Amino acid sequence: MQRFLDIVLSSMALLVLLPLLVPIAILLRLTGEGEVFFLQSRVGKGGQAFKLYKFATMLKNSPAIGTGTVTVKNDPRILPIGHFLRSSKINELPQLLNILKGDMSVIGPRPQTQRCFDAFTPASQRAIVQVQPGITGIGSIIFHHEENVLHGHADSLRFYDEVIAPYKGALEEWYVANQGLRTYLACIGVTAWVVLSPESNLAWRVFGSLPKPPNVLAAALHWPGIK
Repeated sequence: MQRFLDIVLSSMALLVLLPLLVPIAILLRLTGEGEVFFLQSRVGKGGQAFKLYKFATMLKNSPAIGTGTVTVKNDPRILPIGHFLRSSKINELPQLLNILKGDMSVIGPRPQTQRCFDAFTPASQRAIVQVQPGITGIGSIIFHHEENVLHGHADSLRFYDEVIAPYKGALEEWYVANQGLRTYLACIGVTAWVVLSPESNLAWRVFGSLPKPPNVLAAALHWPGIK
């Protein structure tokens, strides 16, 4: 059922969004470094690598500069139009092609680069590779403004590895344990809501059994239980 919905929803989305996607592709071709798509190797189901599609929002060699595959707020590697595409999540829309190809699902753990995947605990890694990665999912919803969460930390990579990755892995473990049609549809609805209302804590109310975030992340993630 999920694969059937993936094909139907991604096909419909591509048709509806075509008037938006084509002008963006032309604009990217004529500006920045002239690249339309950014293809990056990500870890998929079964631990197999696949090429993930995104609109190009950063310098070509950005993975070899600064914080590598971890992006922070006001990252100097982001192109001028890239800020809008990233904040609106439009840069993720080419992954609809990954869904049609069968690399991804609409909902699932966010596919990671090998470097970020390795930052997860072994238990999280084992859970994550059991399912198709998703264009969105519980980890993406809770960390929809991850760049802001990282902002202000002197050592962003260390903070990601020691604080963000373990908790994000726990969220993805929760998803694998609770996957199903209800979770699938709820994640789609909550994703749309947080794009329109980024400060909302709706996810915590809809998914009431999510693991509690560490204290250092609670406020940034709008956890309602914070005092």
